[in-house]
Amino acid sequence: MRTLIDFSVLQEYNDKVLPRGDKLSALASLVDWNAFLSIEHKLYKNKSERGGRPNISIIIMIKHLILQQLYGLSDPQLELQVADRFSFRVFLGTTEVIPDYSTIWLFRERLKENGMLEFIWEEFVNQLKAKGYDVKKGVIQDATFITSDPGHAKSDVPRGGEAKTRRSKDGAWAKKGNKSHFGYKGHIKTDVENNFIWKVETTAANVHDSQVDLANEGEVRYGDKGYHGAKTKGYDASMKRASRGHQLSVFDELRNKRISSKRSLVERCFSVIKIVFKSGHVMVTTVGRAAVKMTFNAIGYNLFNLLGIVNRKAA
Repeated sequence: MRTLIDFSVLQEYNDKVLPRGDKLSALASLVDWNAFLSIEHKLYKNKSERGGRPNISIIIMIKHLILQQLYGLSDPQLELQVADRFSFRVFLGTTEVIPDYSTIWLFRERLKENGMLEFIWEEFVNQLKAKGYDVKKGVIQDATFITSDPGHAKSDVPRGGEAKTRRSKDGAWAKKGNKSHFGYKGHIKTDVENNFIWKVETTAANVHDSQVDLANEGEVRYGDKGYHGAKTKGYDASMKRASRGHQLSVFDELRNKRISSKRSLVERCFSVIKIVFKSGHVMVTTVGRAAVKMTFNAIGYNLFNLLGIVNRKAA
C-alpha cells in the first residue's frame, strides 16, 4: 500500500508541480547531502544491540530546518506543511518519514549543545568554495536586529535562571535612532563579488556592531559608520564618522560614498532573510537558540543566491 501511495504522490508532483517549476528541487540539487552523514553518530548515541526506534536521517532533519527558515514556519506548522505539500516531500527525499514538531525542536537543541551547528555551517561554506566561490575582493560586515518577545515582566526583573516568566532570557533592549528593539542581533560577513554569507554570529541586541569582528587577516573589511575606529584582523575600510568640532573633509566624504556603494550589497541579505523568509522575529529565549535559526537563515540565503547565479550563467 505504501508503495502505491508513494507512486501516486510522485506522479501527481510530476504532473502538476514540476511543469510549473520547482525551486526546492533545484536547491536540493546544489548540495552534496551525504557529506553530513559523518556527524550523525555524534548527535545520536541511542543505537544498541537491544534495538529500539531508529533515528531519522540527519539529512532529512537538516533539510527540515532549511525548509523551516525558507518559509518562516513554526515547528507545528512545519510538521503540517511537510505532510501536506508535494514539493516539500520531494525536497526531503522521502514520502514516509515525517518527524513531529517536538523531534524538530529537539534536533535544534542537539545541534546547539553538541557543537555540530558549526560543522554544518562549515560544510556548506566548503561546498561553496569547492564550486569556485570565495572571498577575492574584500568583505562587507553588517548587523541587523532580530527581535523577540520581551514578555510582561518589568525591565528590572532578573533574567537567566532567576527569571520567573517565559520571556527571552538572553534578549536585551537596544536603541537605534528613536526606535527601541528587544531581542538579538545577527552579524554577517559577505563578499563583495558574489554576495555570499561567509560568517554569521548571533549576539544579544545590546552588543554594538563594532564589538564583533568577522574579518580574517588580510581581508579588506567594508563597514558603515558604526565600525569607525573598531579594531579588525583585516584592513579597515569602514566609513568615517564626523565628531563634535571635527567635520569630515571632502576627501572623507567622497571616500564614504565609494564605501557605501560597495557595502550596500549586504542589505540584500537582510531583506531576503526578513522579508522573504519572514525571519526578522523569533520566538526563542536564548542566544544559542537564536543562533541556530540565524545560521539556517544564512544557509537558506546562500542556496537562493547560488541558484540565482547558476540560472544566470545558464541563461
